[in-house]
Amino acid sequence: MKYLVFLLLLSSVCFFALGEVVDNNFSKCKKFFLNKAPPDFTPPVGVSVKPICQCLWDDNDEQIYLYATLYSTTWKIPVYSAYVFGSANVGRCDPWYTEPQLDGDSEPCMSPKGYSKRIGINQAVKSDYEKSGYDKGHLYPVLHTYNHLSMLATSTLTNAAPQNKCFNQVAWLEHERAVIDDLQSCVGTAYVVTGVVPDMDAPKLKNRVYVSKYYWRATCCLKDGQYTGKGYIGPDNKGQVLKLTIQELQNKLSGFYQIQIFQACNGCSQ
Repeated sequence: MKYLVFLLLLSSVCFFALGEVVDNNFSKCKKFFLNKAPPDFTPPVGVSVKPICQCLWDDNDEQIYLYATLYSTTWKIPVYSAYVFGSANVGRCDPWYTEPQLDGDSEPCMSPKGYSKRIGINQAVKSDYEKSGYDKGHLYPVLHTYNHLSMLATSTLTNAAPQNKCFNQVAWLEHERAVIDDLQSCVGTAYVVTGVVPDMDAPKLKNRVYVSKYYWRATCCLKDGQYTGKGYIGPDNKGQVLKLTIQELQNKLSGFYQIQIFQACNGCSQ
């Protein structure tokens, strides 16, 4: 299977993203967090989460880690995905695959069809979204990827949540493009964490998958000799994306769950 993936990559066709469920400290993919420090997230009572290092196989049959995701097996959507910003202007491909390890499969990496009939017990599957009226909203978006591999790795349902079509395709898309303009002026690496707040009152997809109430994003990078952080959340009551400081964003999120996004960045908490 690993060699098949590589051959597909060489032919430049769409193939699947791979993930690896890891320890709570994201030990294999800490490079996607500022100062290698994941957000300090406290799940609500009764909510289970699993850290995933999202990866692909390279031509040496080794895994390349491309971003990190904290996934809720209770909500069946990600809490957040963390990545380093890029803007490769690559074409898009949406195979939408799942993570076998979340459902107890022994296969360490994701496959197009999965390896177990148990797939879907702890995660969303493609059929959950059929005729739902919701988009599969990326947390790590294709627009922010830095090469063909990172683009492919975003197309997994562990990196998506049900998102209002209009908001996803208009206001949130405009926001993602504006973030590109902002982060291109950074010195060195720009770190991004994008998350979801589940809507506890909305009907779940197939009575399983929570839809999003809000999408949020936090960015942090070096500008003019100091770390600069920005926060965003939407939709507001006008269907738009609000611009906030990181602290304001964390305060707003505290009404739903507790999270300190850039715990190792003093300048991004102001």
